[in-house]
Amino acid sequence: MDPLAISINDTAKVLGVGRTTVYGFINDGRLETFKLGRRTLVRTASIRRLAGTD
Repeated sequence: MDPLAISINDTAKVLGVGRTTVYGFINDGRLETFKLGRRTLVRTASIRRLAGTD
């Protein structure tokens, strides 16, 4: 079973970009996030859409 969401750092690794770029994607609305406690998590479905694999 795939995770529903991953961390900012893991998102950067998966996409092959830096954290600043990931935050740019979030601010542009290209990645969906939610807070779990103090952590910001990125929905894997939005990562797949951005990468074009969905």
